[in-house]
Amino acid sequence: MSRLRLLTLAYFVALLGAAALNYIPGLTDDQGRAFGIFALDIFDDSLHLASALWALAAALISRQAARTFLILFGALYLGDGVLGCFTGSGYLDFGIFQNGVLDISTRLKVLSSLPHVLLGGVALHAGLLLERR
Repeated sequence: MSRLRLLTLAYFVALLGAAALNYIPGLTDDQGRAFGIFALDIFDDSLHLASALWALAAALISRQAARTFLILFGALYLGDGVLGCFTGSGYLDFGIFQNGVLDISTRLKVLSSLPHVLLGGVALHAGLLLERR
């Protein structure tokens, strides 16, 4: 199995884990925030689950499908994360449209957006540069 397909399988596991965060006892605080930072709702969980299933399908189909997943997923999540660093809201969950710019600290904006920046950035980098032919 190619490194692209293995990485895409790792994204399946990571995204499945993100979808499960709200359902693991002890990981959310009394305000419903995972690790005291992320306020995830059923829409976020559904988005993570759909992304996980997309990753699994891509990994099982072919190396090219895995590459396409990594590029598209990476661009979408990286953009969402960068927007979140500046506004506290992303576009994938329609937060920027529903909530606008949040009045929270820059530190919290960055911390809550960091997973999307990292996952998106690594995926985009891998999709564009790993195993190029």
